[in-house]
Amino acid sequence: MKRIIVLVIIVAMGCIAEAKVDLVTLPVQDTVQLTIYNSADLTLVRDGRALTLKEGENSLQFSWAGTRIDPTSLEMLPKADADKIDIADLTYPARVRNLGLWNIDSRVSGKVPVEISYLTSGLSWRAFYMGTLAEDEKTMRLKGYVRVTNKSGEDYENAQTRLIVGKVHILDQIAELAGRQYPYQRPGLAVRKPMHVSAAPTSKRRRGGRGFALDISTLAEEPKKIVKEGLSEYFLYTIEGTETIPTGWSKRLISFDVEDVPVVNLYKHEGPGRRAQVRRYLSFKNDKEHKLGETPIPGGMLKVYRTVDEAEHLSYVGQSGFKYIPVNEDVELNLGAVSDVVVEPKFMDYKTANYRFDRDGNIAGWDEIRTFNIAVKNTRDLEVKVEIRRNFGTTYWALSEAGEFEKVDKDTVKFTHVLGPRSKKEFGYVLTTYHGTRREQATR
Repeated sequence: MKRIIVLVIIVAMGCIAEAKVDLVTLPVQDTVQLTIYNSADLTLVRDGRALTLKEGENSLQFSWAGTRIDPTSLEMLPKADADKIDIADLTYPARVRNLGLWNIDSRVSGKVPVEISYLTSGLSWRAFYMGTLAEDEKTMRLKGYVRVTNKSGEDYENAQTRLIVGKVHILDQIAELAGRQYPYQRPGLAVRKPMHVSAAPTSKRRRGGRGFALDISTLAEEPKKIVKEGLSEYFLYTIEGTETIPTGWSKRLISFDVEDVPVVNLYKHEGPGRRAQVRRYLSFKNDKEHKLGETPIPGGMLKVYRTVDEAEHLSYVGQSGFKYIPVNEDVELNLGAVSDVVVEPKFMDYKTANYRFDRDGNIAGWDEIRTFNIAVKNTRDLEVKVEIRRNFGTTYWALSEAGEFEKVDKDTVKFTHVLGPRSKKEFGYVLTTYHGTRREQATR
């Protein structure tokens, strides 16, 4: 059953149980704006309507029954004739649940536009992405989506929707405040001049602060152009136009669609054990060279597919979650383990040498020499790049007969090989590690 916010004009004043109530049919909402945070169960709602007031004292009744609205956040502001309209106070009648009463002193009569704002819980959003690799896997079509979910108990029709990324510190959970029997845990408390709730963070913009606005179209429409807006440490995405989001439903909206983003595919193998798996990584950069870079990319889940024929049939490659990607920053996504590229390390030989003895004839230092062979197989029809890392567990080491390698840190190296379609390559290396007094001699 649809839940709606009830707004009625009460002409007579006094005790609500004894008042003569003149119900006035109000026009539909002129505007609705939702600002949904993803780091807390928090949404700011701005509801614009035209109220019919009479000169003198007026009362406006507001009911939030069946919704998840925080009544302590309610505020009303006149949008015209503000100097002639005094919103005196907001009262919560005793022993009446889910009901607030605004007392309004007006020196004008007729329709007056007002904005009612409040905080609610039950609205959320998340980003997710689809990447489609070209047949040669050198470029990717990247599509971004946002899913907005409404469990607030209230239908929002033709609402302008704004989505915010950023940490929010709140002392009380909105859902808890909305579920209280009385707004302030005791009946009959009047609240004068409710505190204004801003539509977005009001902290001053800092130089270099992260923030922007992103227009998001519906799936049936062409993508709309992006508009940027700085909000200090927050990211703001504004969905262009309006969207209807009924309670109990989710709605998927497309955020961007970029063709031919250059990407790098890399296969990695870490660890000497035969059970260590080869994992596939996909990397690109959020910059103009990669046809991106106008805005940061919100964190989410990317599912990657590959075009396999001219009919554009797709095969699933893998998926990876990621945090937001700032402008001009590289991202490397772990798509998971694969079986079509195989690395087979083999331990070939072990021996010790170069013993050193102390004055008592005990062994004080020695070398351990290990020989390894590594076979790399590419069963794919495409060329692949494979990176094999080895950690030695000590900073006292040397490699010989290893060919080309790159030192990653003090105890780790990597070998990088490019294999053609359906090919195999083997290489080996000899690892010498120094122990005891041999460590000192090896570092001289």
